[in-house]
Amino acid sequence: MRDETAANPYKLQALDRAFAVLDLLGESEIPLGLAQVAGALQLHKSTAHRFLMVLERHRMVERTTTGKFRLGLRLFDLGNRAIEQYDLRERAQPHLKRLVAETEETAHLCILEHSHIIYLDKLEPARSVRMFSRVGASNPVNSTAVGKAILAFTSPERVEEILSKTRYERFTAKTIVTREVLLREVERTRRRGYAVDDEEREEGVRCVAVPILDANAMAVAAISVSGPSFRVTSQKLPTIANRLMACARAVSIDMGYVPSVRNPRAQTWLA
Repeated sequence: MRDETAANPYKLQALDRAFAVLDLLGESEIPLGLAQVAGALQLHKSTAHRFLMVLERHRMVERTTTGKFRLGLRLFDLGNRAIEQYDLRERAQPHLKRLVAETEETAHLCILEHSHIIYLDKLEPARSVRMFSRVGASNPVNSTAVGKAILAFTSPERVEEILSKTRYERFTAKTIVTREVLLREVERTRRRGYAVDDEEREEGVRCVAVPILDANAMAVAAISVSGPSFRVTSQKLPTIANRLMACARAVSIDMGYVPSVRNPRAQTWLA
């Protein structure tokens, strides 16, 4: 396959220049005007303006009331995410192995990206019936227990942003396909501390999930236990959920979370 960037080196040059703009703004102690950015990077004003407009559209750069430019808060968000995820998979592995040994079912480690869940890790037991999920795959937030678990411990503003981008695709007869029902399930998840996917993504498969929390008791990821409905029965859900919460607490503490009964958001999760 032909390397597209080799055929069009301008794309790489444009990317380099965009990062140069970010570096310049990051090194400056004050917001910079268009002429200052163009002059420092030896760009035409029109070229510098195009880069700034693209970066502003993606919230990498923001404009002050005086029309000057500074780094955008999305970079702060991405930086926090990078720190939180830096060694999440590595730190979670021993706890997930213990969870799989205890439940004899498949465990997943997932994060939320836009309105989809991304699978970071998957550990399976030595059973004949296994899950068809794979690391790197994604699923819509509304059809998964991990999605509901993360939403339940996410700020209301962020939840609204996520749901505004969610397409309520139906996978089974039980898939949640309306915003109102999803919000009710999210609230239910928040109250009890764990989420359930009752054959909503795949017929014959039931899943339980809980969030991994940061220092502010907000979700940065989620872990789940999945298995065939005939094994992961409704009667077993509370027991599995308790093991999951113990696992999630251990991972969260390893990541720097400090449990506090004073935080109302995490009270059910701490129970």
